[in-house]
Amino acid sequence: MFNRGLRLIKYLCMRQVCGLDVHKDSVFVCIINENGVLFQDKVGVLTPELEKLVVILSEYEVTEVCMESTSIYWMPVWRILEPYFSLKLVNPYFIKQLPGKKSDVKDAEWIATCLLKDLIRGSYVPEDRIQQLRQYDRRIFDLNKEIVYKLTKLDSALQRCNIRISNYVSALNSKSYQKVIEKISEGMTDPKVLTGLIHGRTANRFGRDVITASLTGVITQIDIDVIRQLREEFQLANKHREECLVKMEELCNKWFPAQMKNLQTIPGVKVRSATSIIAELGTDMSSFQDAAHLVSWCGLKPRNDESAGKVKSRKITHGNKYLRKTLIECAWAAARTQGCFYNKFSYHQVVVRRKNKMKVQVAIARKMLTAIWFILNEDVPYRDFTPDIVPAE
Repeated sequence: MFNRGLRLIKYLCMRQVCGLDVHKDSVFVCIINENGVLFQDKVGVLTPELEKLVVILSEYEVTEVCMESTSIYWMPVWRILEPYFSLKLVNPYFIKQLPGKKSDVKDAEWIATCLLKDLIRGSYVPEDRIQQLRQYDRRIFDLNKEIVYKLTKLDSALQRCNIRISNYVSALNSKSYQKVIEKISEGMTDPKVLTGLIHGRTANRFGRDVITASLTGVITQIDIDVIRQLREEFQLANKHREECLVKMEELCNKWFPAQMKNLQTIPGVKVRSATSIIAELGTDMSSFQDAAHLVSWCGLKPRNDESAGKVKSRKITHGNKYLRKTLIECAWAAARTQGCFYNKFSYHQVVVRRKNKMKVQVAIARKMLTAIWFILNEDVPYRDFTPDIVPAE
C-alpha cells in the first residue's frame, strides 16, 4: 500500500507533455511522460472538438504543448490552447524525423518526445496585439500585389485596343494615365480629348502629335466594359489598402506611441515603415538575446556554407520576408538621406570600394535592424553614428 502511494505521488510529480501533429481537418495527439505514452488519439479541428482536447489535456495534468507550424492550420489551435497551457511552435525542418515507419501518430509522439527531452526551442510567436497588426500588415502586402496585377491587366486591355500611352507616361498609376483610363471607361474615345488629359511636360517632351497618335485606337463597347471593371477592381484594392494603413497607424499610436516616435527618428523610416516594423517584430526584444539573433531571425545574415576550406555561398538566409522587404525599402531611402551614416556608408562601399549596389543595401538593412533592436530594447531614439563620440565611463 505504501509503495502504491509512492508510485502515485511519483506519477503526479512527473512532467506530462503533449505533442500535436496538426493537419487541415484533424489533429493527432500524443501525451507522454518519462514512463512512456499515456494517451494517443485523433481529434477534429472544430471549436467544440478542440475544447474537448483542452479538457483531456487538463485531466492528464499536461503543462506543455508543442506543435508544428503547419501552414496556417496551427493558428486556431494555438488560440484555443494558449490560455491554459505553455505552448511551443516549432519549424518542421528542425524536428524532421528519420525516414522509416513514418505516420501521423508517430509524428505526434516524436514531437512530444523532443519536447520532453528539451531538444527543441519554440519559434517566436508575438502577443495578440502584434498578431492583429500583422494581419493588417500582410493584408497590405497582398493588396500591393493585387494593385500591380490590376494595373498590368489594365494596360494589357489598352494595348489590345492599340492605346500605347503607357510607352510615354512615367508610371501606370500616374495621374495622366489614370485620367485617360477614367475617360475611356466612361465611353470617351476621342484622341484629341484624351490628349488634353496628359500632363503638359509629357506632351511637350514627346510632342502632342505623338501623344495623340498613341491615344488613337480601335475601341469597342466590350473593351470599354472590361476597362471599367478592371478600373473598379483597382480602385477597390486601393481603398482597402488605405483602410488597412489608417487602422494600423491608429492602433500603433494607441498601443505603442513611444516606439512609433523613436522608430521614425531612423533615416529612411516613416509612418508606414514604422507600423510594419512593429507589426512584424513587436516591441518586446526579450525573445532575442541580442541584435545578432534578431538579424538572423529576419534572414539578413550571410549564411555559413563552407566545406573543405571553400566558401560555397554567402547569400542571406531565410527569415521573415515581410520585415526584410520593409527594411530593404528603408535602406534605399536611408542611402539617399544626405549627411547620415547610411548615406556615407553607401557612398564609400559603392563608389570608393566598387561593391555591388544591391549587396550594399542588404548590409545597410542589416545595420538598420541592429539599430532597431537597441531602440526598442532600450526605449531610446536613434542616434546617428559619429566616430568622434567618446563613450561615457
